[in-house]
Amino acid sequence: MDKILVLDFGGHYNQLVAKAVRENNVYSEIKPHTEPVWKIKEAGYKGIILTGGQDSVNEEQFAVSRQLFELDIPILGICYGAHLIAHTLGGLVEAGPQEQGKTPLVVDTSSQLFDGLDKHSVCFMSHTEHIKRVPVGFKITARTEECAVAAMENPPSRIYAVQFHPELDQETGRAVIRNFLYNICGCKGEWTIDAFIESTVQSLKEKIGEKRVLCALSGGVDSSVSALLLHKAVGEQLTCIFVDHGLLRKNEPEEVTALFKEKFGGNFIAIDARQRFLSKLKGVTDPEQKRKIIGEEFIRVFEEEAQKIGKVDFLVQGTIYPDIIESGVGNAKLVKSHHNVGGLPEHIDFEEIIEPLRDLFKDEVRKVGLKLGMPEKMVYRQPFPGPGLGVRVLGEITEEKLELLKEADAIFREEIARAELDRSIAQYFAVLTDMKSVGVKDNQRTYEHTVVLRAVNTTDFMTADWAQIPFEVLKSASLRIVNEVKGINRVVYDITPKPPGTIEWE
Repeated sequence: MDKILVLDFGGHYNQLVAKAVRENNVYSEIKPHTEPVWKIKEAGYKGIILTGGQDSVNEEQFAVSRQLFELDIPILGICYGAHLIAHTLGGLVEAGPQEQGKTPLVVDTSSQLFDGLDKHSVCFMSHTEHIKRVPVGFKITARTEECAVAAMENPPSRIYAVQFHPELDQETGRAVIRNFLYNICGCKGEWTIDAFIESTVQSLKEKIGEKRVLCALSGGVDSSVSALLLHKAVGEQLTCIFVDHGLLRKNEPEEVTALFKEKFGGNFIAIDARQRFLSKLKGVTDPEQKRKIIGEEFIRVFEEEAQKIGKVDFLVQGTIYPDIIESGVGNAKLVKSHHNVGGLPEHIDFEEIIEPLRDLFKDEVRKVGLKLGMPEKMVYRQPFPGPGLGVRVLGEITEEKLELLKEADAIFREEIARAELDRSIAQYFAVLTDMKSVGVKDNQRTYEHTVVLRAVNTTDFMTADWAQIPFEVLKSASLRIVNEVKGINRVVYDITPKPPGTIEWE
């Protein structure tokens, strides 16, 4: 099977490059920029993509060996990766001009990289440096009003570079990636979701053997798909544990227990740990500390349950790639610690943590779930963070504040479903702020909580835009919340995209 290497230079969107490759039915894998050239040569890659990054090539923090460009393997450099090609091969990179967002682009349509595109296209730019002089043997194949070298190439050496970010653009950018894979690398397109399932199940069988496995099952699509993959691989060796930490949505513990008790029978265990978690979180206001407390306590509960079952060697988590990249793993910088990544304690009493979905995005996980026979209701269940309402109650978490949020959140979700928007909006929920404001109810002054409604559209959960919900739907949700939930007198709607915001508030 053809495979593409994505060399990671520390940008936050680098997994989107790998995802864009996989969307073209070509297998991709990410390696750090420090991957030895000899290993790259032996691995038999059909092509190499050098990702964007957050540094300057003139600082030489991520210098690469010139031998990389002598392997006779097609190379595509993106933004920082393009700068690295120019810098390493004798060109010049310097500061300015800056370009951000969608930008008109003029391309040389005779280039294999721009095959099928219009001469006048649009690309997605995000840079503060640019290529001032191209290396010997390279020609310029695209430009913008501000950037004279928006793309360059050396076809005899099969080295290509673009200043823009094709992974963030569904039209021009994705066409560029496809042209690189098929026109330049000669890929056949044999990687599919079926192939992922087959290879993952086989690797799980080989890793686990006859040992026992415990799956942290939240009821969300990520952990549920992980459980199904493990069950397909090792069957009765798997035990699924659902922990009610008191931070779940309204009626969620009962719904999850009913659903998975039927699926896994005696291999499903539900744990009531509400008071345990809330006592640990008492007085805590810092969101990073909340996440780490929740992450550690989850592990401790799983360890205790594993001892009751007998010897359990592996713990399974539904970690997906946005969790990892936002937690600052690898070359990426920390955005926030996810409870199942950056929130894990140093000591864990398991031989290994298995994360079968750690290289996938949410939409890919859903495709796997459908292939495994999961009901659509489960597959498209609203995404919910592992720390649950713990990161949607701002400030100190109390039972009173949790009850307010559960009711407000349930009303918002009901109104979205009533308007038949539940499948068209990627994620929607309520946040209880730590702010109170003056209001009027029944001709009386009130001083009560403010709740924020948040809804976003996204395909990968690495970037997102706020959902333009009809005003009538927002009005209905707002009126119901302030009238039905005693303790809330103000509702606001968050219209911040990601970036600069994140989807969750904490």
